[in-house]
Amino acid sequence: MQKRILIHGSGYKAASWKETISYLNHREDILCPELANLLNGREASYSNLRTAFAEYCTHAGESIHLCGLSLGGILALDHALEHPEQVETLVLIGTPHKVPKAAFALQNVVFRFLPKSMFTSMAFDKKDTFALGNTMKDLDFSGRLGEIQCPTLILCGEKDSANLKSAHFLT
Repeated sequence: MQKRILIHGSGYKAASWKETISYLNHREDILCPELANLLNGREASYSNLRTAFAEYCTHAGESIHLCGLSLGGILALDHALEHPEQVETLVLIGTPHKVPKAAFALQNVVFRFLPKSMFTSMAFDKKDTFALGNTMKDLDFSGRLGEIQCPTLILCGEKDSANLKSAHFLT
């Protein structure tokens, strides 16, 4: 059976999918990569993470289903655009089609005041969160969305004001 890859956001770890997986069939075909581990010692940059994720997907098989939340959704969207022959279906949850600069700047201000210990439950430590974020601020898939070839489901909560506009744009 084809692999289903669930990709967490920057505020989570792979284990955050545990309850979701408990409701799914064929659990043996579900993969949940730990994004920080994909870097395997490489610098935390979007380019490195994107390359590492593509390598991970290649090892998963010729045909995959992707489901990503926030940063995971960005990676899934990017992969579906760059490797349309490999992605069978795409689910994007709370995923921006472009990085909102104002919200991103505010988030960075808030993160600066958080102690390092607050990042232990997140995908990346404090240093790598900032390093990764700084390499993502110009991401914009707006002009490429028409290239998506696979069936795609867009999910966003009505109270997720940061991503609601993007969800409407993606649909």
